[in-house]
Amino acid sequence: MTEPTPSQWSLLPEEPEDVQAPDPLALALAAALRSRDGHFYELTGHVNQAGEPQAGLAERWRRFFAAGGAAGWQELSAKALRVQRRVLEDGASYNVHSDGPPLPGQEAESSLPLARHWPLELLPMLIEPQEWTQIEAGITQRARLLEAVMADIYGERSLLQRGLLPASLVLAHPQYLRGMHAARPAGGVHLHVLAFDLTRCADGQWRVVGQRTQAASGLGYVLENRLIIAQQFPEAFRQMQVQRLAASYRDFIQALMALSPAGERSRVALLTPGPRNETYFEQAFLARYLGITLVEGADLTVRADKVYLKTLAGLERVHVILRRVDDTWLDPLELRPESILGVPGLLQAARAGEVVIANMPGAGWLESPGLAAFWPGVAEQLLGEPLLLPAIQSWWCGEESAWRNLRSRLAEFIVVPTFAASTTTRSFNPIVAAELSDEALWELAQRIDADPTAYTLQARVKPTKQPVWTRGALEPRVAVLRVFALTDGHGGWKVLPGGLTRVAPRRDPLADAWLSIQRGSLSADTWVMTEGDVDATTLLPQPLQPADLAQSHWTVTSRAAENLFWLGRYTERAENSARLARHVIEASVMVQRGAMPARMMPLLDALARRHGLVGAQAPDAAEDPRAFVRALLAALLPGSGVTSVGWNLRALQGCAQALRERLSPESWRLIHETAAQFEQHLRAVLDRPGPGTPVADVLNVLSRADTHLAAITGAQTDRMTRDDGWRLLSIGRQVERLSFHAEVLAETFERGSTGAVAAGKLADEPGDAHEQPLALTEDGFSLLLGVFDSTITYRAQYQARREAAPLLHLLVHDTDNPRSLAWVARTLRDRFAKLARHDPEWASDIAAQLPVPEAWPLADIAAPGTALVTRLHQAAAQAAELSSLISQRYFAHVIGAEQRVWQ
Repeated sequence: MTEPTPSQWSLLPEEPEDVQAPDPLALALAAALRSRDGHFYELTGHVNQAGEPQAGLAERWRRFFAAGGAAGWQELSAKALRVQRRVLEDGASYNVHSDGPPLPGQEAESSLPLARHWPLELLPMLIEPQEWTQIEAGITQRARLLEAVMADIYGERSLLQRGLLPASLVLAHPQYLRGMHAARPAGGVHLHVLAFDLTRCADGQWRVVGQRTQAASGLGYVLENRLIIAQQFPEAFRQMQVQRLAASYRDFIQALMALSPAGERSRVALLTPGPRNETYFEQAFLARYLGITLVEGADLTVRADKVYLKTLAGLERVHVILRRVDDTWLDPLELRPESILGVPGLLQAARAGEVVIANMPGAGWLESPGLAAFWPGVAEQLLGEPLLLPAIQSWWCGEESAWRNLRSRLAEFIVVPTFAASTTTRSFNPIVAAELSDEALWELAQRIDADPTAYTLQARVKPTKQPVWTRGALEPRVAVLRVFALTDGHGGWKVLPGGLTRVAPRRDPLADAWLSIQRGSLSADTWVMTEGDVDATTLLPQPLQPADLAQSHWTVTSRAAENLFWLGRYTERAENSARLARHVIEASVMVQRGAMPARMMPLLDALARRHGLVGAQAPDAAEDPRAFVRALLAALLPGSGVTSVGWNLRALQGCAQALRERLSPESWRLIHETAAQFEQHLRAVLDRPGPGTPVADVLNVLSRADTHLAAITGAQTDRMTRDDGWRLLSIGRQVERLSFHAEVLAETFERGSTGAVAAGKLADEPGDAHEQPLALTEDGFSLLLGVFDSTITYRAQYQARREAAPLLHLLVHDTDNPRSLAWVARTLRDRFAKLARHDPEWASDIAAQLPVPEAWPLADIAAPGTALVTRLHQAAAQAAELSSLISQRYFAHVIGAEQRVWQ
């Protein structure tokens, strides 16, 4: 190839020069939207003033964006998507209890909370070492103060006697528990974990907005946020020397154990209100991270002032309870009797010093905003120190002089409730008085006049603004930081070097520092930087060794076991009721059309009533078949008050909800969709305008539900670990199947010619039909095979024979037919023997009382007489007795040896 001549050089592309990468700091500054004047902006470290340009990036944010470089800036949108994907993969959620009306067909009292994905923002809150030192000192001092106040109020009450705290503000609070007065908590510590909500005001100083003292939430979400966000910015996290969290969590659990008499052998449990609680995900996540047991109130029992965990292996001692249940729900014996969240006798166990409860019951009154104005004086009295960390100004309207002086200026304040809601006090959402009309403001003043103690006024503040990455820009949002103080077990406190930052869901909201995830706020990680060494402690799971696997033991709590047992029963019950409803409806319609003798109607009526398809007030099927069918169709919906198909599906869904951690996402989704679609489709059919009842469409809905339930059965059979929990699920299914099939078979064979003639239904029917039981008529035969789901099997083996012996051989004796009584009873005995293997003598005694249908002489049960019906009734009763014994021994622990593993 020849060299180009000089005249051709201009036609060649120029040599590319080195392209300089864009400056991430310049890009960040250009993307920063202006913050509202008068607010401190974390991104700039300054307060915007009217008429002045916004300041440049604060040093900490310069370091943050510089660590990732230009590539890191350009990947911010992709990182935000990765954060959302990780939240979905982890199943991180926050249950929102909507104030809206229930969905169609859903009663308000039974409506489930809406699980929203955890709203995690990409950019963290950054806190410099110097300012964290000030926050840490102020939080530690306030924690010391609250512990001293608890000891005084539940002891000598000098603060009340000297008037430093108003008695009407303390003793009238619904979460002041008189039953805990003079109680000495285990370890001598009342408070173990405290949360303080802070915001930085326009003067750059952090102030306390509120505090949580009874069951502070957020420790689990702090971990989730850190694990996700730190992975998105590894260079910045390392270069900025962000303090780790694991050591604080480890020290906290060790401190709780140190307060227990059992010391390092203490069993720690996290008491949760259950899956419907707003923060259930973080409670489960925190329990897994800390390696402690997640329990509900029903999992625990108090015996001789000691707390035990009910498990399949027996009663195991619990020494420490980290609670997330509020004060008034902790003990139905002494507090709210309707509570199903607490543990009967728990307060007595706490008074006896047999269990460490973090925090001690009776701490909720410390959260009252009406107390804020009194804390400086109390601190001077108890600690001899001024408060290092101020709070936003507050005035309790119960002080006559305060309300009288401020009444004319009501529009300047935020009005907040003094007390939590209870039977004697009421609560409400914070009211920004400036947003009210003149008439509404006057009405509010009148309400305060009528009950001043229930109201507290707070000064309006301008909370700090945190940058949020949205649509390619850095948008300023109001932010509040929650900081946690944790006991060290020796009378001191450690402040978690991080926190839960809550960010407003939109730019420049009118509301002040009252941000709530419940009302749509976002969350952000909180990075506290240090000038020293970073603690490398981790509590994440380490690689398992063979010895660890050999010694592994998964505790199955009695509550989980009971839910699994009833998951099996409700799955089988829903399937049986759907199949029976379909056959009863089809047979009733055929009788009305003259295609089936009216002799069948009393049997159909009896089966429907016995198995909950219609209520007691339903018309008699023999007297008014059409009205009976209408009542049966209406009862299919879950809100009908009848325990029919829809009710069973909803009960199945409730059991599955309580077992989310044991079910695969596919299994849970299948159960949820089966219940929801059945109700939705059936309601659409029944509400369709027009004459007549669309029976064919209802049968299609039942058929689809039957198909979905078969899929659920397959998932339970093929996709669950064969542990004791699964054995209980299987036992529940077999108990339900044995009882149902025995009762249906007995009812059908009991109905013979005598009853039919007496009812006067067979005057125009062939005479030979009067001499045989309904089970051996063509229609009765078909009904039994259909309900037992054995039609195809019978026809394949016996063709068109309609005889008692082959029928009973298939439905009673055949151990290869999973619907036969023999197969069900044998499976039941085998599962029960494995479940009760630790007590073989008791298991053998119980198994000896279970039916053995394959041993029933076929000639005897096929012969005319009562032998078959008597055995069937006995079998159903034996199944019910086994269910009761299992409940008493494994769920309630009221019979059998109390095997206390840890004392």
